[in-house]
Amino acid sequence: MSINQNYKLNVIQWYPGHIAKAEKNLKEQLKRVDVILEVRDARIPLATHHPQTNEWVGSKSKVLVINRLDMISPQLRSRWVEWFKSQNEVAYFTNAQHGQGIQAIAKAAQAAGIEINQRRKDRGMLPRPVRAVVIGFPNVGKSALINRLLGKRVVESAARPGVTRQLRWVRISEQLELLDAPGVIPSRLENQKAAVKLAICDDIGEASYDNQLVAAAFVDIINELLETHGNLLPSNPLLERYKIDSIIHTGETYLHLLAEHRYQGDIERSARALITDFRKGLLGSIPLEVPAF
Repeated sequence: MSINQNYKLNVIQWYPGHIAKAEKNLKEQLKRVDVILEVRDARIPLATHHPQTNEWVGSKSKVLVINRLDMISPQLRSRWVEWFKSQNEVAYFTNAQHGQGIQAIAKAAQAAGIEINQRRKDRGMLPRPVRAVVIGFPNVGKSALINRLLGKRVVESAARPGVTRQLRWVRISEQLELLDAPGVIPSRLENQKAAVKLAICDDIGEASYDNQLVAAAFVDIINELLETHGNLLPSNPLLERYKIDSIIHTGETYLHLLAEHRYQGDIERSARALITDFRKGLLGSIPLEVPAF
């Protein structure tokens, strides 16, 4: 069965109450922001694009940050750079955990603000720091990116009216102020294939999903990518780690075989192990999406 047939049902559910609140707070703060840093996950750069980002950005400047660059191959990174270029976007790749690519992000945000201060100067006003906000799904690495941008300096959060406890301004440098916003996910996500990828990568926040369905989907996605883009993935990563070939099985069957082979028939344990090993990078640099040219 194809992924579509298996996962037509709403496998992923989440709780829109706190999402709506976070979104409302974010929208209010966006009025004061000059630059938006949109952070996505390198393994799923399309699924981690919030459908409302363009609406939020409007005429403001945007810096596109693709984090977790260590979790995909250099070859795939080059393919994504070209693909985003074809979409008239510049993608900045980072590994926020280890500080890779951070300086380029700070420079890009500051460059976007030069124009703002030029306009202020033309009107006889003093320059001010550029105000940027970091947005993205939960767990894509926003906090790590902010901490890297802050460096070792002790930063004071500004006591500005209207800033809720979840949203605070932090001073990065004389030129840059950053709004630390919570992860925002859509209150509804029509595309369940994208939702499954978000669940696999743990980029979905407070969600409820069936581990077995998600793990089976993961195997199906890997099998499909091995057939279509084998050069961008490690060679047969599941066979390498678990000594069982996935190519000849559906995800569901593979899950049962893995349970029998390793986990005394415990399918739930088998599902959790698969997902956890992927998230920890123990299966190698595996993407769940590749660009279509």
